[in-house]
This record gives sequence, C-alpha cells and structure tokens, in this order.
Amino acid sequence: MNRQVNIYDARMHFSRLIQEAAAGEEIVIAKSGKPVAKLVPYRPPTAARQPGAWRGRVRVSADFDTLPEELEAAFRGEAE
Repeated sequence: MNRQVNIYDARMHFSRLIQEAAAGEEIVIAKSGKPVAKLVPYRPPTAARQPGAWRGRVRVSADFDTLPEELEAAFRGEAE
C-alpha cells in the first residue's frame, strides 16, 4: 500500500513513518504535492548470481528453433 505525505509531516512523524515502512508500507514523500522520494522497507541484498548454476539441469529440445508452418503463417498474418 502506498501513501503520500508532505515533507513537513514526514519530518514531524519520521519515527512513525520508519516503523510503518519496516512493517511493509511504502510511503511517498512529496514537496508541494509533487513526489520527490519514497520510503520503503529495507530488504537485504540477495546472493549474487552464479553463472552456470543451471548447467546440466535444463535440456533444450533439438527442434527448439523449428516453428511449425501453420504457426509461422499465423505470424505472417496468413490464414489457413
């Protein structure tokens, strides 16, 4: 759920806004009604991707690049 507060209210209620963000709420901070920042819950970074992690787990069919003629015709806009 998003809600918007102006800078003055954000300063006055900063601790409460931090608690709300920690609970999962996203708060947009606005200046003169125009959004300028977003207060969101902190999420620890995920582990870095390891290239090749799926090696040996996925098999690509030999006819992967072959498209059936009727489907290819449909892509060209030809009715069969």
